[in-house]
Amino acid sequence: MAILPFRPSAQKRFQRLVQPHLQAMHSFAWRLTGNSQDAEDLVQDVVVKLYPRLDELESVDQLRPWLNRVLYRQFIDGLRKKSRQADQPVSDLMDADSQSDWLDSLEADDHSPELALGQAQLGPMLDKALARLSPDQRTLLLLHDVDGWRQEDVAEVLGVPVGTVKSRLHRCRANLRKFLQECMEPEPGSGRQEL
Repeated sequence: MAILPFRPSAQKRFQRLVQPHLQAMHSFAWRLTGNSQDAEDLVQDVVVKLYPRLDELESVDQLRPWLNRVLYRQFIDGLRKKSRQADQPVSDLMDADSQSDWLDSLEADDHSPELALGQAQLGPMLDKALARLSPDQRTLLLLHDVDGWRQEDVAEVLGVPVGTVKSRLHRCRANLRKFLQECMEPEPGSGRQEL
């Protein structure tokens, strides 16, 4: 009788592959969804979807970017499914309150009253500006400008060339800048006059 080589169970092999990346996946999912519960649901959906594809997982050279790409695609598919089910724009599917959570996590270097007032006014404007962006644009800005991902890594996760990431970043920032300038313009008849 031949001795069969020992091979760990599929569950243990899957756990050994995915477990080291779960925290990073949750962080990325939180950036996409804007809240912890939705992030956990998204990661769980991806893990459940990938479990039957263990052989494919074992053949991936760099698992973290691959998992992030799967997570991002699952997020976009979920948004598209929700948009087909409801008669509302895709950008309205994310809660505006949850989008601002990342702004609240930023700390100021100076706690002067002027700065506090400026931040109190800028926060809602940024929330509105981010809400006007598509989920793809919001994700791009959050990954690159907030989380500090390199353009090459963002391109790999989004499945687009680096040049596309650069041009999209430029357009997203221009859209934000334009909206913020519109918000800061005095309303006609407000009594403010330029000198």
